[in-house]
This record gives sequence, structure tokens and C-alpha cells, in this order.
Amino acid sequence: MILPIVVYGDPVLRKMGVDIDENYEGLDQLIQDMFDTMYNASGVGLAAHQVGKPIRLFIVDTEPFSEKDEDDEEDEEFTPKQRKELKAFKRIFINARITEEHGEEWKFNEGCLSIPKIREDVIRKPKLHLEYVDENFKKHKEKFEGVIARVIQHEYDHIDGKLFTDKISPFKRKMITGKLNDIANGKVSPDYKIKVYKLKK
Repeated sequence: MILPIVVYGDPVLRKMGVDIDENYEGLDQLIQDMFDTMYNASGVGLAAHQVGKPIRLFIVDTEPFSEKDEDDEEDEEFTPKQRKELKAFKRIFINARITEEHGEEWKFNEGCLSIPKIREDVIRKPKLHLEYVDENFKKHKEKFEGVIARVIQHEYDHIDGKLFTDKISPFKRKMITGKLNDIANGKVSPDYKIKVYKLKK
């Protein structure tokens, strides 16, 4: 089932996610709904916060990054090896904890389904160590780097109640304040279902 995506201005996006266990009610269905929702919105990652659930769960499928733009002669952003890795990377992360980030910081243009029609360059470290459990609650300790690490870092921010706009300069944030306010007030029309927060009277 395709769920509405919570957008900027909803307090749930600022909540620290809580750990869950295998008894979390409706988990399998929630994960399936999140994948349906993400694919419908042409995303590469989605956190449970973005569908209104402040729990430490996010999903990633980087396959869209592997597709070369045939109309762009200069589309050499990724090597064939990187494209192959991106095409194959699909994962469910539960109760994730980043234990280390390292390497020389790099810029990458990020967007977010909860902040439609805004993109900005964000600086992050290129490598990370992550501990998490999968959908079967099997424990993993893994290292990730490059664009895959970037997508994980972006979604990880969500489960810590953070947004990519927190990581841009105060000047750039000021420049997009009007657009952010428009999103919070529902004055945006992405091509997927959204949910705008309304204060209770």
C-alpha cells in the first residue's frame, strides 16, 4: 500500500527514533508499504519517520543511481563497477547505529521526499561503519562507502530526527526559508501523496 509521505513542518520528523524488536506489530506490512511508497515517489531511501512512525527503521534501494542518462553525453558520474554495486544494493536497516565515519569530506547534491523540490549540496564523510539488524533481526556490522554510504547517512539522520537542511550553511538555509515554509503550509505539489501537519485548534 502506498502511504502518504510526511513533509517538512511535521514534528514527527524531529523525534529521536526508538528501537524496536521482532514483536513490533505489523512490521512486515510496514516494510512492504515503505518500499511501495518509496518506489512510487522515485526515491532511493525512506525512513519510517517519513510515514509517521518515529522508530529506528529505514530502507534503501540505490538501483536508480545505476541508470545512466542516455540523453546526457556527460553522464560519467559513476564507473561501471560503481553502477553495478548501486544496481544490486537493496537493504532494510533496523535499530542502526553508526559507530564510525571517516575519510575526506565530500559534497553531493541531496534531496528528500519530505522536502520536495529542494536540493542542496551536503558535505559528509565518505566512509562509515554501521551496526544494525535486518528484517529477521539478525545482527550485522558492515562498512559502507561512497554513494551507498551517503544514502545511508541521509536516512540515518531521519531516525535521529535530523534533516539534510540542517547540514547546509545558515546563509543557504535562509535562502530557502520561504520554500520550506511553503512546504510546511502545503503549498507544494509533488507527484506523490504527501501529508501536511496541521496544528490542532
